[in-house]
Amino acid sequence: MFGMKQKIRVAAGQGFWGDLPDAPVRQIEGGPIDYLMLDYLAEVTMSIMQKQKTRDRAAGYARDFVPLMKRILPTCVERNIKVTANAGGVNVKACAAAVREVARELGLAGKLKIGIVTGDDILDRIDELISRGIELHNMDTGEPLSTVRDRIQSANAYLGAAPIVEALAQGAQVIITGRVTDTGLTLGPLIHEFGWANDDWDRLAAGTIAGHIIECGAQCSGGNCQYEWQSIPDLANVGFPIAEASADATFVITKHDGTGGRVNVPSVTEQLLYEMGDPHEYITPDCVADFTTIHLGDDGPDRVRVFGIKGRPATDSLKVSISYSAGFKAVGTLVYAWPHAYAKAKMADKILRARLDRLGLRFDQILTEFVGANATHGLLAGAPPPDLAEVQLRVGVRGNDRAAIERFTKEIAPLILTGPPAVTGFAGGRPKVEEIVAYWPALIPKAEIQSLVEIIEV
Repeated sequence: MFGMKQKIRVAAGQGFWGDLPDAPVRQIEGGPIDYLMLDYLAEVTMSIMQKQKTRDRAAGYARDFVPLMKRILPTCVERNIKVTANAGGVNVKACAAAVREVARELGLAGKLKIGIVTGDDILDRIDELISRGIELHNMDTGEPLSTVRDRIQSANAYLGAAPIVEALAQGAQVIITGRVTDTGLTLGPLIHEFGWANDDWDRLAAGTIAGHIIECGAQCSGGNCQYEWQSIPDLANVGFPIAEASADATFVITKHDGTGGRVNVPSVTEQLLYEMGDPHEYITPDCVADFTTIHLGDDGPDRVRVFGIKGRPATDSLKVSISYSAGFKAVGTLVYAWPHAYAKAKMADKILRARLDRLGLRFDQILTEFVGANATHGLLAGAPPPDLAEVQLRVGVRGNDRAAIERFTKEIAPLILTGPPAVTGFAGGRPKVEEIVAYWPALIPKAEIQSLVEIIEV
């Protein structure tokens, strides 16, 4: 049964895998909250986790989630704070088992239920799906997935909020998922607590937008903010956002008192623009939210009221995030000092390319950037380069011939004594050959994906 509260507070604790480690702790300890939402996954993250699982069957999830739970679980249980996290990656059950072990060490046996959401991982189903005519065409190019079948590393459908709602209804206090939508981690608690119907499109859209605003952590509370960024106070102590949601589908974005950063209409607006395509159609598994209907209002210091949101019925498809191997790359850097730093870096690049050509090395792409001169904005056509104090030469190559990439890595260091003068910046050593992981977005009929919810007792 849902809680039927009139207002709840969902706090964001992680915006990506590798975000501030103590942010969730500060959200728990900084003031009253009902839910802690932890978003760990990005497209490339799934492939990284899949590689980890290939090497170790017990790996494949966000390992730092487990020590975090050890630190905050006693407080969460005491204060009845529930946790929703997609930390399970491609090994949800192993993650949940590790958290259960930690909970037992803390003496929480019999006091905690962990919800496990699976069904998103379709890696083992690829051949069967293709054989039945589900081509999983690349959404950008239209190519069928069969063209890269032998190089696929991971394949995960984006689940929505429904399995999270189901887990909460079964009494789960910590819910660990694989690839659910970032917004679903927040929307699920709102549906559960307020009893919203699964076809109440306006409310679902509002909950989706609440999730979108806080999904990237401090990016909506002063971090990475373009608007008057010089005046944002105490970013060293930045407060992560909280969605203070009401049953009528209005909500306020805020943060704990006494924290740094800033929540205002410009900061929330910047986050709303993040990853936006057509603002009329923000498509999720749960609904289609219309961003053009969003109203923002000042609700006091570090409080922004969000209201008036409209939504439309969900589509009959789910997005699938697929990663595949796309060759190899290596990047080498050297720093050239004044005087004539830019001219020295350009000459070094010319020398390097001539040597690579003499060796008969061929790459799919070779890219040179002169950091400090043109790497971000480029030089104005015809304008002379400034007499910069230093310029970093950064050269990258990519291709399918690993041996050629490996040979390239041996050509950077010789430039130090066989090229232009006043070079430094090679302390990191020879460049490393890295595998390129490419992204393949696709759609799959919803009927092909069945989420599974399992509750385990501590």
